[in-house]
Amino acid sequence: MFYPFVRSLSLSHGDLEFPVFMPDATFGMVRSVDSVDLEQAKIQAVVMNAFHLMQKPGTSTIQSLGGLHAMSGWRRPIITDSGGFQAYSLIRQNPKFGNMTPKGINFQPEGSSRKFQLTPEKSIQLQLAYGADVVICLDDCTHVDASDAEQELSVERTISWAKRCRETFDKLVSQKKLNDKDRPLLFGVIQGGGLKDLRKHCADELLKIGFDGYGYGGWPLDGEGNLLTDILTHTRDLVPEQYPMHALGIGHPYNVLACYQLGYGIFDCAMPTRDARHGRLYQFANHQDTPQAGLSGNWLKYLYINDQEHIKHPGPLTEGCDCLACSRYSRGYLHHLFKMNDSLFLRLATIHNLRFMTQLTERIQKITHG
Repeated sequence: MFYPFVRSLSLSHGDLEFPVFMPDATFGMVRSVDSVDLEQAKIQAVVMNAFHLMQKPGTSTIQSLGGLHAMSGWRRPIITDSGGFQAYSLIRQNPKFGNMTPKGINFQPEGSSRKFQLTPEKSIQLQLAYGADVVICLDDCTHVDASDAEQELSVERTISWAKRCRETFDKLVSQKKLNDKDRPLLFGVIQGGGLKDLRKHCADELLKIGFDGYGYGGWPLDGEGNLLTDILTHTRDLVPEQYPMHALGIGHPYNVLACYQLGYGIFDCAMPTRDARHGRLYQFANHQDTPQAGLSGNWLKYLYINDQEHIKHPGPLTEGCDCLACSRYSRGYLHHLFKMNDSLFLRLATIHNLRFMTQLTERIQKITHG
């Protein structure tokens, strides 16, 4: 097994200990919970999205409220995604909402009369203005099943945009007179779909430009929902060990462990919080006397709170879990809250699944770091 050479990352708002799982706070918030809930669930960092934030609440509002940290009350690191994946989701799957050109992304969100343009330069300008700790270059995201021609165009755009992002970033850092300690980090994103030669070309060119870290770009699952382990391994091997790697969009518990073993240290995904809101709660299936025992075999279980068996259950969701939901409330009460469609269920369930994810990263740290 190959674990990340980099075990931590020092940022303006604190250090990250790998592996780090970040919930998606797309519009500046993790749905149903506040910053104190996140801290108590041992979340190290969150990821927000420049593509969405520029629309809601808007850049002028964010700046008037003091930037993302002050606006959200979150005092620890924030990574901002550029919007490449959102453009993929919005435009590649429905061209009526916009188009992608060598200059950047033009889009008009569904239900909106306003048109937006997101260029590499603007993406960097926004992310720095928002006060992010890690800034991600704008990239052209594809699905692994896209044609070779589409993958090649994506890579060429990603490289071209990365150069422009680097130039804009360096210019703004110089203008703001930020030193290496105070400035955010800049990550490039490696595209190429399932084509290994194209992945290598993209990685080589991004390494020539020079970034503080790199991300795995593109949809990370095949058509049946299986992790693209071969391509993820290949992409990690293309980047020298001293650089941190972000497995963008990967957050299924099994996949976090698998990708950490491949050398990735940073993960983000909306799945754990989305599952929580729908009543799918995470449990460790194995005895947890030792971390190794807790992460062997089929170590993940799902508890579906809507099931009838929980109506009168007096115990917690998980014995030994220290989250607010488990330490104070019974399964029966959570079942009641779910059936009543009460917002308290959303909060407690989200806290539980997030604490599960941080307990998972803690177990991985114990196994790999001792």
